[in-house]
Amino acid sequence: MTARERLPVLIGCEESQVLCGAFRDAGYEAFSCDLQPTRGNPEWHMQCDVKDAIASRRWGLIILHPDCTAMAVSGNRWYGSGMPLHSKRVEAINWTLSLWELAKQHSNHVALENPVSVIFSHIQAPVFYLQPYEHGHGETKRTGFALYGLEPIPPSNVVSGRAHSVWLMPPSATRKRDRSRTYSGVARAIVQAWGKYAWGDYTNSEEDEDDTGRQS
Repeated sequence: MTARERLPVLIGCEESQVLCGAFRDAGYEAFSCDLQPTRGNPEWHMQCDVKDAIASRRWGLIILHPDCTAMAVSGNRWYGSGMPLHSKRVEAINWTLSLWELAKQHSNHVALENPVSVIFSHIQAPVFYLQPYEHGHGETKRTGFALYGLEPIPPSNVVSGRAHSVWLMPPSATRKRDRSRTYSGVARAIVQAWGKYAWGDYTNSEEDEDDTGRQS
């Protein structure tokens, strides 16, 4: 029997609540999760280990933003093979892979976001990239998403301008946090493209297939 459940959305490793808030503004039940307190509404935030949050229930959609510091290709001179911090990269890859596998156990629809990153060569999943200028922001920040039960997000509002604002941010105590913040236009495009899965657009019967063709 096909069932349409109204399941919540989890935005893992997000304390800004940009994406969580975009889902909630659109009428979805959504929660952010991070070890840090949120800058948004604490009622929508799970301040805990993201793996504990994932395992706490069934989710309609999980979007993960694991720390890219050790995995970004731009850090190869420190974290690449033979470099002093390479063990940190190996540790980050292993942790992120375990996070990905756990998320797939608790949702039929999962995305994992990172910039140009070595993690995508380890995850057995399709990957697509987007740019802020495809979604209303005249800036460049090539961002990748590994997909499970989801489709790539088409451009929603292509604009002129190719500023490298993220890379030109001056040093500060919040630079890392501010560089990882999701663009509001990208957040709206994600909600538009993937929000339908939060409403249970799949079957939960062992005999039926979900809308991606996998057995539920």
